[in-house]
Formats: sequence, structure tokens, C-alpha cells
Amino acid sequence: MPIKPEYGPTLGRLLSPRWRAASRLTRIVVRAGALGLIALAIGAFFTLENAHYSQGGAVPLSFSYRGLARVHPLPGEYVRLERHTSDGRLEDSFVLEPLVLPAYSGEVTGELPLYAAGYVRELRSQYKDFALQAEGKTRVNTVPAYQVSYTAQVDGETMWGRNVLLLAEKPGVRRGVKIVMLTTPTANKEVLSPLEVASEGVLLRPLKTLTLG
Repeated sequence: MPIKPEYGPTLGRLLSPRWRAASRLTRIVVRAGALGLIALAIGAFFTLENAHYSQGGAVPLSFSYRGLARVHPLPGEYVRLERHTSDGRLEDSFVLEPLVLPAYSGEVTGELPLYAAGYVRELRSQYKDFALQAEGKTRVNTVPAYQVSYTAQVDGETMWGRNVLLLAEKPGVRRGVKIVMLTTPTANKEVLSPLEVASEGVLLRPLKTLTLG
């Protein structure tokens, strides 16, 4: 649409004489700079945009995340997300593993503490210098769950761990997920103990948005 005379001249018209008078090198530099800004904007968009994970099967689930990189899961894992420091050390991880409860009667909230007793023994044998900090009932998006908080050595580094046992709210449900979350004590200044892992920082979003079924 033509610009009305009272609103002109346009910026392009003002700069046109200078652009025509500029040397070939100057034009190349300006164009390269413009392309660089576009690439930077695109990179920033994808960095700030949430990524999503979902799966079907026996335990359908979905969640979103940001600031974590999806890496190849280890045997027995559904999905693994990690964040590393500039020198390659693990800083945060979010892992989902299958959870299968034995046959039980009554409510699942009564079965989870019994299952957790054996689960803590598994963690103690899995991690070096494992030290249980606390365990008890919790909720994930209003769904009742059970959590275990601890400290341990992972790849030679002291980590805070918070693992959550979560199942869908269905009568007699036996299949769910183990949410295994690890962070370094220095990863987030607002997280002050293993009990607060995923209350702030990059682990909060995947936990907060996780839904089963």
C-alpha cells in the first residue's frame, strides 16, 4: 500500500542513498550481521520455547520441559533429561522409570509406603554414600504420590536426590512411574535441601506438568 505524503519519507527511502553509496564490503558486512541477528533470534526462540515428551502404552504420560537436554535413556528407563555445566559435569537430571507394584488390597496410598521400604534399599545399593534424608506422602498435580529424598555420590559429585513414586488415580492401579530427580547443591540457590529438589529451577516444569493417562 502506498504511503501517504504526509507520513513519508519511509526509513528505507531515507537510507537508500547511503546503501547505494556504500562499498561492496560494507554491504556484505551489513548483510552478514543481519543474518546473524536472525539466527540469534531463532536460537533464542527455541531456547525459550518449551519442549514436550509424551508416550502411550501401558503407562501413557506427558510433560513439558525447558533448559534440559533429552539424552539417550539407560536400559530400563522411559526418558532421560540432563543439564551439564560448561566443563561437562552433571548439574541436573530428570528420569522416568517404570513402577510396578505387587498385587495389593486397599488403597494405593497405603501400599506406596510399604513399597518404598524396599525401594530405599535399592537406592542404597545403587548409589555410593547414599544417605536418606526424608520420605513421606506428597502430591504431583493434586495426585497423591510418595517421595524419597536423599544425598548420594554420582560420578564423583555430591548430588541431592528426590524420587517420587506416582500412579494414576484408578482403583487397583499397579503401573506408574518412578520420577528420579538429581541436582547439585549449587545448581539453584533457592533449593536449600534434597526435600526442595524440583521446587524451583529446571526440574520444576517437568514435574509440575507431568500427567499420567
